[in-house]
Amino acid sequence: MVGSVDESGSGTERSGPSPLDNPARAALTSPHARFAECVGTALRYHPDVCPMAALPDDPTLDDWSDAARLVGPGGALFIPVVADTPPSGWETTMHLPGVQMIDAAVSSKPDDAAVRLTGADVPEMTELVRRTRPGPFRPRTIEMGTYLGIRRGGRLIAMGGERLSLPRYTEISAVCTDPDHRGEGLASRLVLALVHGIRERGATPILHADATNVNAIRLYEQLGFEVRKEVLFQVVTAPS
Repeated sequence: MVGSVDESGSGTERSGPSPLDNPARAALTSPHARFAECVGTALRYHPDVCPMAALPDDPTLDDWSDAARLVGPGGALFIPVVADTPPSGWETTMHLPGVQMIDAAVSSKPDDAAVRLTGADVPEMTELVRRTRPGPFRPRTIEMGTYLGIRRGGRLIAMGGERLSLPRYTEISAVCTDPDHRGEGLASRLVLALVHGIRERGATPILHADATNVNAIRLYEQLGFEVRKEVLFQVVTAPS
């Protein structure tokens, strides 16, 4: 098991709760509250924005009851990072180990070729995500933060952006490159440009990766990120 590290990225242990331990809830109760749908203690993003949901730390049966009412019979909750075990009647349909990484010593810099994407670019962004599968991307995901893209001949060939925004931290997500342009360093350039923008706003960049994607994890470590903790991504389905 990878131990928790200091949130400044220094590598020393730090105790106590952190918004990073339940980041979707931290986002939905503060910077991203405008996107939240809520029943009791259960929260989720509007489905057009992001599939993520959140419960309180150490959820009770009452919290799970609120979650069931939030999604409806047979509805699904995508719970990131937190390894909550649902009660009887719920079904776990996805169980994906991952890692949470934090900026430790990234040499960030802006990139003139990385242009800010807008709502007009969403169809192209959606198509690039469909072909590269970096993770969920919905019609309004672009509203969650800054998204940057690199074009060649007017065609979008690489992109990345900001997803979860929580106190003091911003998550980098949806980093992907057209298969015909992999190996050109475009993903690294986008990550460095995103880190630059996040730091300029006074926040610390974080990101999440599939634990089995060793190439991506190695790349992020080479850029200056380090693993903060092992995490779990799961989808659970409410009783019908």
